Amino acid sequence: MADELRSRIRSGVLRPGQRMPTQAKLADEFGVERGAVRQALRILQSERLLTNVSKGSPATVAQHAGEVLAGPEAPPQPTMVALAPRISAAFAAPHVEIDALCLTSVSLTLAMGEPLREIHAGRIEPARVDVRVLLPSGGIDLAFPTPVEGTDDDRLHRRWLAQRNAQGQVLRHNLLALRGTHGIDVHVSFRALPFTPPVKLYLLNGSEALFAYYTLTRRGEEIDHEYLEMYDAQGTQSMLFPFAQGAGLRDTTFVEQSHLWFNALWETISSDLEFGT
Repeated sequence: MADELRSRIRSGVLRPGQRMPTQAKLADEFGVERGAVRQALRILQSERLLTNVSKGSPATVAQHAGEVLAGPEAPPQPTMVALAPRISAAFAAPHVEIDALCLTSVSLTLAMGEPLREIHAGRIEPARVDVRVLLPSGGIDLAFPTPVEGTDDDRLHRRWLAQRNAQGQVLRHNLLALRGTHGIDVHVSFRALPFTPPVKLYLLNGSEALFAYYTLTRRGEEIDHEYLEMYDAQGTQSMLFPFAQGAGLRDTTFVEQSHLWFNALWETISSDLEFGT
């Protein structure tokens, strides 16, 4: 329900300042209880797409809905909240260009879900999509995730590598499938880094940069039926800081320098990435 309402806002069916249908009407339309309606509306409010969400009067589409939230006043948001709407907005362009540097592509793969649904529903149809992803090499000793005791136990590495490979393959498959289903000119490339990135970076259409730190925590988890203490980062919860070209000197410079940094890594010390290794 949140995905569908978000799509209506992004596409202009629901315009900034417009009152939403009542919760009763939304419950009837989607065939759900009002509690589910309120939960969906709260999700969109957390994404700053709706205002005045309450049990009483209908919510209102935010005035900035569809605009780039960037500049000194733009608040950082968790990756799972901030990335999906920005990826969706990027797919409104005829030529979509997305560069990503991250530990795995799980957040990016999840964020691609909405624009892919929009394409399959016929609401958007970019002519070309170019995606480049930098991920750590499978052959290096990762700085994290790593066991607290610093042993030679490779279970964490094997689990991370399986996730890196699975998410990357899903991302590539879902995007390349657009060639056959919609005739979109799609190119997806992966390269391997010789180090563990302490930050994640997403560059969208040459005009936006989303930046986050991987913040390490100590936690325990059962792996292969054995409890293991580890240092790890929850990338999906990392706070993304948005920067947009044209939103001031600071933002414009950050976007430009981020592109230079990404391209330098892509063209110099990174190598071809094979998902089997």
